[in-house]
Amino acid sequence: MVSAMKAVLANCSASISELKKNPSALIEQAEGEPIAILNHNRPTAYLIPAETYEQLMDRLEDYQLGLIVKARQKEKIAAVEVDINEL
Repeated sequence: MVSAMKAVLANCSASISELKKNPSALIEQAEGEPIAILNHNRPTAYLIPAETYEQLMDRLEDYQLGLIVKARQKEKIAAVEVDINEL
């Protein structure tokens, strides 16, 4: 059986052993870039700076809110318009 190679989506990589030896030095060497953590030369995880992770979470939340807005725009067809002064 031939195993498929997974693409490494980072310019910097390290083995799990290297990560265990000195994680702080590894993070410093990456200079804020993602680090692919390899197990038997295959990516098993990505280590990213906290700031990058926070930005990704913000973007994901914005995207999910955008999906909700789009879904609710379709509901507008069934909406009943009212004048706030008539309430």
